Amino acid sequence: MFTLFYGLYEFLFKRDEFHILILGLDKAGKTNVLERIKTFYSPVVGLDPGKILPTVGLNVGRVEAYNSSLVIWDLGGQPGLQSIWDKYYDESHAVIYVVDSENEVRFDETRHALERVLASPKLAGAPVILMANKQDLSSARTPHDVADILGFGRVDSRPTKIMPVCAYTGQGVKESIEWLVDMIKRSPRATKLRVKNSTK
Repeated sequence: MFTLFYGLYEFLFKRDEFHILILGLDKAGKTNVLERIKTFYSPVVGLDPGKILPTVGLNVGRVEAYNSSLVIWDLGGQPGLQSIWDKYYDESHAVIYVVDSENEVRFDETRHALERVLASPKLAGAPVILMANKQDLSSARTPHDVADILGFGRVDSRPTKIMPVCAYTGQGVKESIEWLVDMIKRSPRATKLRVKNSTK
């Protein structure tokens, strides 16, 4: 009888846990994105954007959204820290890649970093959303321009999407997370990771 009730409890109340990486160059707005997500989906208000310092290492956030538990890793984007990104790929269900849409000087640099992320076999099939951040600035390039310059989504078979975002105000962040969680749930990668984790 206990087993029956426990199984029913698990079915009704247990939420899938998904791991999401936030990647991108330093100063692209990754931590701002994480703090907006925390503000939208948890009872704790995220940090004030004016008080956020560059990430050295990583920040971790946990939220409940769309009947799922999300563990979000915000990894530092400085050149010396990008070498640790791939240590998190195996356990990740999806990637948020943040681009400073206004800083054209670094578009080549962020394109090379993004290409390395997408080329990793450890992230095969993982949905990727490209956040064209800082859309509140008049000099920001449009999401279409950013995607074109970075070559995003051209030859990739995985689910991809580009979103206009302003992490400072939260514009586009909720819509991005809603799409990403939906894609994770449909992804064969999520099933593979669930089976892998259940055998540990």
